[in-house]
Amino acid sequence: MNKNVLIELHDVTKSFRSAEVAPRRVLDGVDFALADGEIVALLGKSGSGKSTLLRIIAGLIPADNGTAMYRGKALRGPANGIAMVFQSFALFPWLTVQQNVELGLEAQGMPPEEREERADAMLELIGLAGFGGALPRELSGGMRQRVGIARALVTNPDVLLMDEAFSALDVLTGETLRNDILELWDKKQIPTKGILIVSHNIEEAVMMADRIIILSSDPGRIRTEFKIDLPRPRSVDSREVRAMIDEVYGLMTMRPTPAVPAGMAPVPQVDYRLPDTDVNRIEGVLDLLAAPPFNGRADLPQLAEDAELPDEELFPTYEALGLLGLAHVEKGDIALTPLGQRYAEAEHTLRQEIFGQQLLTHVPLAARIRQKLENEPAGTLSEGPFLDLLEEGLDAEEAQRMLEVAIEWGRYGEVYEYDFHTGRLKLPDQDEQ
Repeated sequence: MNKNVLIELHDVTKSFRSAEVAPRRVLDGVDFALADGEIVALLGKSGSGKSTLLRIIAGLIPADNGTAMYRGKALRGPANGIAMVFQSFALFPWLTVQQNVELGLEAQGMPPEEREERADAMLELIGLAGFGGALPRELSGGMRQRVGIARALVTNPDVLLMDEAFSALDVLTGETLRNDILELWDKKQIPTKGILIVSHNIEEAVMMADRIIILSSDPGRIRTEFKIDLPRPRSVDSREVRAMIDEVYGLMTMRPTPAVPAGMAPVPQVDYRLPDTDVNRIEGVLDLLAAPPFNGRADLPQLAEDAELPDEELFPTYEALGLLGLAHVEKGDIALTPLGQRYAEAEHTLRQEIFGQQLLTHVPLAARIRQKLENEPAGTLSEGPFLDLLEEGLDAEEAQRMLEVAIEWGRYGEVYEYDFHTGRLKLPDQDEQ
């Protein structure tokens, strides 16, 4: 192993099992390395296993298969050279700031006087001098997260892991704290040699990282890697940074298109999950995109700002708009198609008609449900066979979610109806039997 590599994962796989449910594979065949002097950001949609990957590196959970190593040695639990900052601050509310920061040093058996000296110095470095005697409840969210970062850094870790560390903070506070961490890193005021960030914020990842790893979902696999060769500090308004943000948006919103072998009829693509979004959100984003100031075309970061929703919640909606042929996403932009423009201008009944037509054309699962219903003399079927079909390639929870999305979309497009009491699907004009 290269001596400059801090963390190395090879063919790491991880599954989780819940009661009465088959194991769900969260990570599959992940190869990854974090080198000395690197900041790497992990991006991925829901279900990509970002936080699970971080916890394997932290030694908090083991991989099922494959190897996870820190400085060439297998990780078999938490390592002294690796520290983690959590999204939820994870402070002990009954301990003072000083006591929270000293916890790691105490666990290492450091004498009280040396612990106090080290903690004081770190609190001053992180901007919390004079707050050592305060309790967490007396601090703002940004200050509490600074305590969490001080607690991680005070042990002089080689590797700092940050799991959505700024996402619970308001935009300005998160940006300030992010810039402070980068300044400490770039000026080598902290001993940390590598930082690994899990984030759902593309702008944050581009502003901080030397390299961005994008994970696919269900299960999580490394889909692509994006290198950033710009010096820090970076200006979010610079042409180079905006171009990179747009390119990463494009990679994040790229929709897989499984090929159907020649001569075969379309079947539900169980290796492609329907985006987890509802009709109200699809139409809400479409209406926002159609109205001024966008008038049918928008920069995705600006659209997210106007929608007041995080990228992670909007990605499935962008995916759905693309899947249904109502919008086209390219890099960091989204634009209504001519059909999407017609949809935006239509009355409710025409919207339902367009939605249903596009659903049957572009969603094989919906088309299959409709075809089976039309071939059934009674025009009604139990949902059970469709769940069984989906469970051939998905775990039970994901199969249920995918069917629920298909049912909601199908009911809105009047492709079929669904009885929530009996769990049966039927043709829209079919009376109860």
